[in-house]
Amino acid sequence: MTPVVSIVTPVHNGAAFIRETIASVQAQTWEDWELLVVDDASEDGSAEIVEDLAAEDSRIRVFRLERNGGAAVARNAAIEAARGRYIAFLDGDDLWLPHKLERQLAFMRENNAAFSYAAYERVDEDGRYLSPVGVPPRLRYRDLLKTCYVGCLTAMYDTNVFGKRYMPLIRRRQDYALWLELLRDGETAMGLNQVLGVYRVRSGSISSNKASTSLYTWRMYREVEGLSLARSAWCFAHQTGRAAVRNRLPGLARRLGWLHSVDGAASGDSHGPCGPSQ
Repeated sequence: MTPVVSIVTPVHNGAAFIRETIASVQAQTWEDWELLVVDDASEDGSAEIVEDLAAEDSRIRVFRLERNGGAAVARNAAIEAARGRYIAFLDGDDLWLPHKLERQLAFMRENNAAFSYAAYERVDEDGRYLSPVGVPPRLRYRDLLKTCYVGCLTAMYDTNVFGKRYMPLIRRRQDYALWLELLRDGETAMGLNQVLGVYRVRSGSISSNKASTSLYTWRMYREVEGLSLARSAWCFAHQTGRAAVRNRLPGLARRLGWLHSVDGAASGDSHGPCGPSQ
């Protein structure tokens, strides 16, 4: 039987967290899913952990890469193997709340949305709460160029509308580039401003290196999106300028619509919530 949702989960040396991640999927109130875990040449037993869990749950499918290729390669392998109508993303150290799939699918159907995203919470490596990250109600391509509001762990797209879409083979910001591709031809992304996931902030992750992330954002504008030098500079100035305002003047950022609250709580994320990359 073909599942409704295919969940794309890359993991690289994630033995400390992958059990909890998979358990959060198994706890979903919407049960018609398949979980495609791609082990990106882990050296810590991550693949063996997932294979043991897959032996007990036929909805879990495991793929092993012989060489470490990075998040884009791993995610694309899962997308290629996906059988569901909807493609959702959950990295191997993040979590979903139990009602995530049920609420987001209902939201997409009610709003005739082909691409959606949601609010989430940030925790540290030990699971201690840091802050919520709210989202705007909708995004067009021009909006997303200025700030990436789409957290990878909440993104979901409809293959009946887009077909299968893959991430560009860049080491970082490949998720952001895919969201832009989905919106480039005029589609609108719809945001559900309810916390549906938990993003783990890890000090050693690639996404924690802000200078490097900024460099890849610039490269994405120029090399993936093919923007002119002038337009790339304009978009990059918005990215960095808005981040500075969110960080230093959150009240002003909220008034300008650059910072969003979840159930009345101000978002504490000052760098834009694009999901982690390996």
